[in-house]
Amino acid sequence: MAEHRQSKKRRYITWAVAGAAVVAGGGIAAQTSMAATTWPAQNTYTGRAFDTCAAPSLSAMKAWHGGLYGAAAVYVGGKNRGCAQANLTASWVKSVSTVGWKLIPLYVGAQPPCQTGSSPEKISASTATSLGASDANDAVAKASALGMKAGSPIYLDMESYDVTNTSCNNAVLAYVRSFSKTLRAKTYRSGYYGFTSSSAKAIANATDKTDLPGNLWYALWDKQNTTTTDWPFGSAQYTGHSRAHQYIVNSKETRGGYTITVDRDAWDAPVAITG
Repeated sequence: MAEHRQSKKRRYITWAVAGAAVVAGGGIAAQTSMAATTWPAQNTYTGRAFDTCAAPSLSAMKAWHGGLYGAAAVYVGGKNRGCAQANLTASWVKSVSTVGWKLIPLYVGAQPPCQTGSSPEKISASTATSLGASDANDAVAKASALGMKAGSPIYLDMESYDVTNTSCNNAVLAYVRSFSKTLRAKTYRSGYYGFTSSSAKAIANATDKTDLPGNLWYALWDKQNTTTTDWPFGSAQYTGHSRAHQYIVNSKETRGGYTITVDRDAWDAPVAITG
């Protein structure tokens, strides 16, 4: 999801340059703002998932169900979301959930101030906390309007940036903490998408874990369908169904007569609560 998803083309240019069960838990130990709230049981999916820029049609989702994938990521909002979402409605969410799909809400929020390229919304040191809260409120409103209920996760998409730039990294961490804290105050679980070499690394290696996301979706394009054998961070981190791995990108696939370009994900983490 490099520059994911301001545009499919831009995404890859930028990167070149630089089975289901319901369980409790899932990284709750890392989610310090959750302790005072009684939470709905986490809806966990374990298996292959895909993400693609625009939500496919209902017909395509029906044709693809029962094959390689059991879950799909959808872009519920964010000023940096790249594709129009003509299919993504509350009716679509209800229908694909009834078919049997698990859904992964993804929000393309503000991006790092030191990130290469332009973004409609960027973080600054002075606005990081307030912007994180307002974006999280928007993310919850968008997910809720689609029928994704309290207890669902929302994954914040943070693209690649120079994590050695201290002021930039501090602004990102402040934004992410505020976003996650606000989500949890509204009883939505906090997730995060980032790159193992940069944005995910910044979260996983942060000394202060306060209010950081409790679920980590890491981009490592090694073609390995796993959330364990190539896990690049501490083995005790993000255990208990709190990991996802984007392992192949830009894969053009045809199923049931419908062709979609997708990214492949190994999933062992929370998905939306619908229905």
